[in-house]
Amino acid sequence: MNQYFDLDRDYNKIKTQLSKVDNYMKESIQYWHGIRLLNQDLRETTISFIISANNNIPRIKWIIERLSQKYWTEIIRNWKSYFTFPIAEQLKDVSISDYRKLWVWFRDVRLYETTRMVIDWKIDLNSLYKKDTQTVKNELLNLSWIWPKVADCILLFSDLKRMEVFPIDVRVRRVMNELYIHNPDETKLNKNQIQKLACEKFWDYAGLAQEYLFYRARTQKL
Repeated sequence: MNQYFDLDRDYNKIKTQLSKVDNYMKESIQYWHGIRLLNQDLRETTISFIISANNNIPRIKWIIERLSQKYWTEIIRNWKSYFTFPIAEQLKDVSISDYRKLWVWFRDVRLYETTRMVIDWKIDLNSLYKKDTQTVKNELLNLSWIWPKVADCILLFSDLKRMEVFPIDVRVRRVMNELYIHNPDETKLNKNQIQKLACEKFWDYAGLAQEYLFYRARTQKL
């Protein structure tokens, strides 16, 4: 439990340091102070983010539940059945058409290709824990349907837990421009510019800072 919920990390210390960056970050932390980054299993996180492409949260959850129930390991707790997320070996005989039956749509090929790469040892996920962040990101980008923003999300939200990465989506780009960059047309912002600014301002805790800014943008509908 401590590992999964990241309970051994001193979030109060991190929040104190981030609060000193500027008033925007201080305000964000005050309003959304309970944010915590889970240490989710790397394999599950990778598959989940492939499923999340052009998708919404209720449907993502529904597909993951269907995948787990179809290719499952059952666990009984308090007389209730739960289904674990399948490991790559449990998916070794799953075809593209099998994925399609789970209503994953165009993601069927992506799921199949990524699973095969793991099974065939074209990427060793276990080895990623020992490598530097940029090397890990480069290896993740070799997987099917993984682009830089998705790779950053996997780095941050999985148990790789690289807190220095700063995933950029539409909301994060918008809030960074609104608070710091002030470009009249935020759609023209270069992601490298945003990444550089985030690294300079938030150091090794850019990932957590991103979450505060994301929720600020979401609740203020930026």
